[in-house]
Amino acid sequence: MKFYKKYLAIFAAFFLIISSFVGCSSSKTIDSSKDANNQHVMKVNYIDVGQGDSILVQVNGKNLLIDAGPNSSTDKLISYLNKQNIKKLDFVVATHPHEDHIGAMDTIINKYNIGEFYAPKKTTTTKTFESMVNALKSKNIKINAATAGVSLDLGKNVKCEMIAPNAPNYEDLNNYSAVIKITYGNSKFLFMGDAESLSEKEILNKNHDISSDVLKLGHHGSSSSSSKAFLDKVSPKIAIISCGKNNDYGHPHKETSTEMKKRNIQVYRTDIDGSIVLISDGKKISKE
Repeated sequence: MKFYKKYLAIFAAFFLIISSFVGCSSSKTIDSSKDANNQHVMKVNYIDVGQGDSILVQVNGKNLLIDAGPNSSTDKLISYLNKQNIKKLDFVVATHPHEDHIGAMDTIINKYNIGEFYAPKKTTTTKTFESMVNALKSKNIKINAATAGVSLDLGKNVKCEMIAPNAPNYEDLNNYSAVIKITYGNSKFLFMGDAESLSEKEILNKNHDISSDVLKLGHHGSSSSSSKAFLDKVSPKIAIISCGKNNDYGHPHKETSTEMKKRNIQVYRTDIDGSIVLISDGKKISKE
């Protein structure tokens, strides 16, 4: 009997030691992308796709992809999504039909399970646009209109709404951009696509609440976007600029960079910082 009790004591001690090792091991291998899919945080990935845009929002076990960068960065984008263990994209938004925003969209559509797809009511005759449409047709995926007033259901404690475009027709394709505001608890994020000052003015005229902690600057930091009146209303603490190294457009423009400094806005750039990951617990926002 004494031997039996001694055996139990030794086994119990051994079990506790093993458990502690397992606990330590698992804590070191926690994947932040998995954290983003639980009920406690929202993870926003501003993916470095060179001169273009692609943003992955992960919250409540749901994934939203805003744009897919240029075709030249397809492999880079797919690699990033795979590292996040993405199997399904619950929502995909093509903000507007420019190649640097939808270049890899056909591959995204073909490779992943897509829930709902959104794009503005604007067609072009480019091969890039046609490839995207053909990919959607091949999988019988409907194109929902991306326009002001559309809401996306990203689950508990999240409000996701489009606040532009606000008109049916524009001369400049950039102003067709779907502008999206996401509120998670007390944290607010604004995604501008390539929306320029005309679209910004329309948003201001609609009296939308556009105050945001984080602003993804319109049109890669071009001086044709991020007007002073718009920045006054948004009043961001952080600005994200998605652009390529030594790009031919001079993005971000000097005027934009100067304005950010003047307003003491923290700026992160994909051409300098690579992919940028911000995490919100609904109260505070931190950079990964």
